[in-house]
Amino acid sequence: MTDLAKLAWPDVRRLLDQGCAAILPVGSTEAHGPHLPLDTDVTISIGMARRAADQLSQTGRACVVLPAVNYSVTDFAGAFPGSLSLPRTTAEAHLAGILGAAVGTGFAPVAVANAHLEPEHIASIRSAIESVHAHTGAEVVFPDVTRRRLAERLTDEFRSGACHAGSYESSLVLADDPEAVKDDVRRDLPEVPISLVDAIRAGQTDFLQAGGTQAYFGRPADATEDEGRKTFAILATLLVEAIQAAGSP
Repeated sequence: MTDLAKLAWPDVRRLLDQGCAAILPVGSTEAHGPHLPLDTDVTISIGMARRAADQLSQTGRACVVLPAVNYSVTDFAGAFPGSLSLPRTTAEAHLAGILGAAVGTGFAPVAVANAHLEPEHIASIRSAIESVHAHTGAEVVFPDVTRRRLAERLTDEFRSGACHAGSYESSLVLADDPEAVKDDVRRDLPEVPISLVDAIRAGQTDFLQAGGTQAYFGRPADATEDEGRKTFAILATLLVEAIQAAGSP
């Protein structure tokens, strides 16, 4: 069992005595097309975190998955019912508090598994990590897939920027929570070949401005469970590599 929340405190103490890493899954509650659930990003971040923790345990490295962060800055999806956005200052403080508590407990390193890619959200993670470092001296691990060197290892659709609730994310949810996918809807959705990266650079600030009238971009009809499993393996490996590079306390 890698989920911290399912352990008793003596179990945690034994893990800490071994030198235990911790991964914080971070997502959002926001619209992901008419076919995916609002917790899509949370499902993906938990999936990558659990797989990474399992990989590490197979090498003899103890690692736990912390309870996930379900809310963040999600202003781009604000026009769609169910999207719940936090102010950036609130999101930063919340993340910094959790990460600082994990560091203070003795987990090392502490890593962030993030699946929500809105720029202000990414900035809130980075600011929270900087705050933790300033107060504790600890370096929190964050393999940021929006950085080119990591994005190049992911799918063509992801690299195109047209991937919100498209084949990339739909495949990942199919791999871990297939019952949550409205497959009859997904199969009939036309491609929306609009890069959110380009839209953001052009100054657009929400999905509607960018042309995502149903809160999705890319090719959801092309999604497969097999693609999702393969992508999860890459995402987990990115986390494992970052944690291993950070070393032991």
